[in-house]
Amino acid sequence: MKRCLIRLLQSKGAGMIDLVLSELDFDYEMQALVSSFFPGQKSRIAVRKGNASKAREILEEFLLQEDSDLVAGIAFEREGITISLLGNGGKAWMQRMADVSGGKDWHKHKDKSAHPYRTYYKNEWKRLLFEMLRDMPAYILPAGMEKRVPAWGTMTGVRPTKIPMNELLLGKGREEVGELLEKCYCCAEDKKELCLDVAVREAELLRGIDLVNSYSLYVGIPFCPTTCMYCSFPSYPLGQFGHLSDDYLRALKKELSAVAAQCRDHPLTSIYIGGGTPTALTVDQLDELLFCLCTSFPVGQSLEFTVEAGRPDSITREKLQVLRKYGVERISVNPQTMQQKTLELIGRRHTVEDVKRAFLQAREAGFTNINMDFIIGLPEETPADFEDTLRQAEDLAPDSITVHSLVVKRASRLRSLLEEGGDFRGEERLRECRMEEMLALSRQFAERRGYLPYYMYRQKNSAGHFGSSGQENIGYARKGSECLYNILIMEEMETIAAVGAGASTKRYHADKKIVSRVENVKSITDYISRVDEMIARKKGMWS
Repeated sequence: MKRCLIRLLQSKGAGMIDLVLSELDFDYEMQALVSSFFPGQKSRIAVRKGNASKAREILEEFLLQEDSDLVAGIAFEREGITISLLGNGGKAWMQRMADVSGGKDWHKHKDKSAHPYRTYYKNEWKRLLFEMLRDMPAYILPAGMEKRVPAWGTMTGVRPTKIPMNELLLGKGREEVGELLEKCYCCAEDKKELCLDVAVREAELLRGIDLVNSYSLYVGIPFCPTTCMYCSFPSYPLGQFGHLSDDYLRALKKELSAVAAQCRDHPLTSIYIGGGTPTALTVDQLDELLFCLCTSFPVGQSLEFTVEAGRPDSITREKLQVLRKYGVERISVNPQTMQQKTLELIGRRHTVEDVKRAFLQAREAGFTNINMDFIIGLPEETPADFEDTLRQAEDLAPDSITVHSLVVKRASRLRSLLEEGGDFRGEERLRECRMEEMLALSRQFAERRGYLPYYMYRQKNSAGHFGSSGQENIGYARKGSECLYNILIMEEMETIAAVGAGASTKRYHADKKIVSRVENVKSITDYISRVDEMIARKKGMWS
C-alpha cells in the first residue's frame, strides 16, 4: 500500500498547491497534473506517512493543522486506487475508487522505475485524479481559486504526439489509438484529432529512414541583430558581441570537424543551422562556415538542408546566393507578425516591407521551400491583427508556416515588463483567451491554403498560465515541404549531433528507447575557450 495526500492551500489571494506524499514517487507527475487544473499556482512537496483506511481522518487533520482550504488524498493499494477530496471547512467530501489488476506489488520492486506495470499504474491514477478534479463542484474550492480543465487531459509533457506515434509504429490503427487518447489520457476531441493528424503524418514521413544508425546535425549560431523582447534563448546582439564572431567561427569549425570524424560511419539524415540568427553572420563568414560543413559532412547524401535565416533585416541577396551555392534547400523567414506596431514594440528593428522584400528575394534566388514563423499572443495584438498577418502571409504563399504560442519566460524582458505593470495574471488571462481564438484562425488558414499539420509540441512555461492550457506550437506544410529535422528533434527517435554554444547533442539508444544528452556550454566566451572540452564530451557518443 502507498499513501499520498495532496493539499491545496489558498492564502492571501495567492494559491499554493502542496503535494504531501508518503514517499517521493510520482511527485513530478502529480504536481504537473494538479497544476494544469490550477494555472499559475505555486506548488511544494512534503513527505508524510498515512493510512489509507483512515482517509477522512487524515484529510481532516491536514485541514485543521495545516490551515488548508482543500485537501486531496490519493491511496495506492494492492487492488485499487482511492482518491478523496475534503474542502469547504471539512463539510465537502468526495471519494472515488478504481480497480487495478496485475503486478500488484510493483511499488515494492527494487527498481520501481523499471517495473513493467509502472506505466499502467501511473496512467490509472492520473486518469482517476483527472476525472475527480474535472468533476469537482465549485463549492469545494476556496474563494479566489480558479479551476480549468486541461484540454490535453493527463498528458502534461511537451511531446504529446509521442504516445500515438509509438502506438502507430506498433501497428495499431488510427481509430484504436484515438480511443486510447480519449479513454486513457482524457484528451479533448480537438486535441485528440490534432495529435492523431500529426502522428500519422510523422509516421509517413519517417518511413524508410534508418533511425537506429543515422543522425541529424544541428549547428548553432547564437548571434542576433538585436534581442527580441520575448526571447529567453542564449542570443548575443551583434552590436555587443559581434567582435567575438570570428573566434566563435574558428571554434565552431573545429567542433564540426571533430563531430564529422565521429559520425563518419553513419548516414546523415538532415542538417539544420539555427540560432540565434544564422544570417547575422557576414557573407564571408557564412561562406566560410558552409564550406567547412560541406567538406566535412556528406551533405549531398542528406535528405534535407535547412538554414533558419530568421530575421529579414539580416537577409541579403548575397547571403541567399551563398546558401544556394552550398545546396541549402529550405530556409525560414520569420517575421513573427506582420503588424508594424508590434514589431516596434517587441524590439525587432525591421519593417513589414523588409519581410516581403526578403521573402521575394529568396524566391528569386531559387528557394522553393520557404517557411514563415508567426507568434500568437504578442503584446497588444488582437485576433483581428493576427488575421491580417495571415492575410499578408497568404499573399506571399510560403510553403510552410509554423505557429508558436507566446512563451512568457522568466528570463525574457517581456516577463519583467508585464510584472512591473502590476497585473501580470490579468494580462495573461486575457492573452490566453485571445490565443485560443488565434489558434483557431491559424487552423482555418491552414485548411484553406492546403497546409497539413506535420509536427507539434508544447513548451514548459507556455500559453499564458505557464503550460497549463491547451495551446501548442504547430508546424503546417504543403506535402513535400515538411521539415524532417523538426520531427526528429521533437520525437527523439534519431541521434542529433549538435555543435555550437548552447547546443545539446541527443544520442538515441534504439534498444532501450531512451535518449542521453551531451550539453555544450551556453556562453560564447566559455565555448570559445573550452571547445576542446566540448569535443571531448562527445567522444564515444556512438558507443
